[in-house]
Amino acid sequence: MTKLRKGDSPHLKVESLAFGGLGVAKYGDKVVFVRGAIPQQTVKTAIIKKRKSYFEGIALDVIEESEYYFKPPCPHFKYCGGCSHQNLYYTEQLNQKQKQVEDIFLRLGGYESQKVNKIVGCVDVWNYRNKMEFTFSKNIWYENSNSPNMPLALGLHIPKRFDKILDISDCHIQDIECNSILKLVKELSIDHDLSVWDVRKHVGFLRNVVIRKGFNTDEIMVNFITSEYDREKLIPIAKELSTRFSKIISIVNNINSRHGGSSQGQFEYNLYGKSVIHEKLGDYKFIISANSFFQTNTKQAEKLYQIILNECKLTKKDVVYDLFCGTGSISIFLANRAKHVFGFELVKSAIKDAKNNLKLNDIDNCTFFEGDLMNIFTNNNELENIPKPDVMVIDPPRSGMHPKTVNQVIEQSPKRIVYVSCNPSTQVRDIKFFTENSYNIINIQPVDMFPHTPHIENIVTMEIKK
Repeated sequence: MTKLRKGDSPHLKVESLAFGGLGVAKYGDKVVFVRGAIPQQTVKTAIIKKRKSYFEGIALDVIEESEYYFKPPCPHFKYCGGCSHQNLYYTEQLNQKQKQVEDIFLRLGGYESQKVNKIVGCVDVWNYRNKMEFTFSKNIWYENSNSPNMPLALGLHIPKRFDKILDISDCHIQDIECNSILKLVKELSIDHDLSVWDVRKHVGFLRNVVIRKGFNTDEIMVNFITSEYDREKLIPIAKELSTRFSKIISIVNNINSRHGGSSQGQFEYNLYGKSVIHEKLGDYKFIISANSFFQTNTKQAEKLYQIILNECKLTKKDVVYDLFCGTGSISIFLANRAKHVFGFELVKSAIKDAKNNLKLNDIDNCTFFEGDLMNIFTNNNELENIPKPDVMVIDPPRSGMHPKTVNQVIEQSPKRIVYVSCNPSTQVRDIKFFTENSYNIINIQPVDMFPHTPHIENIVTMEIKK
């Protein structure tokens, strides 16, 4: 076998998917990570990078098709990159995600005998997202020179290109009615001749539109992100949207004059109706503002929260700490089974929403605190008189926990820890600290929140060593 080099185009049989979604193939004793390939495909692969122990490549052509191939229904699939596994049967998507969690805990964690439960899949694998963000642009990505010339695009970024936008007609993971709203927003923006943001020149008015829907309440919010406040430009569009779609109860305008691409506004103005919508999870109702975080798959979030509740094994004597509590959805979901729940969060606006959610659900055994999770339990007079936790729920961002936060948790010595993560790799890194310091893993439960994407949610339950 000849030595593999950058620029070569070997035919490779893809064995599996790595965490993150790349195909895994072998060339001799070398691993090749192949972008755009699925398990059991043989693909002509362009080798684009050589690393010390592996290569990176891109699938150019399929030489032999996989038995797991599924014809993607989305016309944007080949170029969008948002749902990179639409071409893989959903049962095999779940199988690959299951193996990825098992591999991460074995390879990165060294947990050789630790069983991973069967992944919990979704019933609805299409049109499941309750929130999507789309970008306006005149810098439109076209497949070829024969593509129709459009005045603007409203869609998603092409992978690896910050400046090119793929115009989206229908997003197959967004709610169907929200797709209709998206189309009308584009039509009205063109009809009213509104300028769009240029990411290179930093000029233009329309930047993004975010559409959110409460799946269990049927309430819809449309959030326009613009570079400046000009109510007169948006009011005609807001009137038309609210007339055509009765479920739209909130249209807001967030202003972002910064050069960066964030949809988090510096200021917010109300254009129509209320400034919030509501969503329900189980028996509980939640306020969702334009910039607040909420689980984007409502139906699967209900399953996720029920698993968390079951893993906590609460009694009315238990005190619960909910770290990285956000707007309080997990805290509120647990409160009815516990003596008291204390939620902790860095983001001030999230704590404000959490306290409002308490009032909305008439819950009186839950308290929220704002503060940095790296030192919130150290020299904090506000927390001096609260009881120590029996159970701790941890749901950090993708980057995981800071070592100082891990130490803070260990010092609190909860009997049981339920660690929820959207990144099993950083989760394993953190869990090693716990298992080296007084805790045992007793359960690992992966949950698929986002079909057709590489993302995995994972719940690990630990108990203090006796």
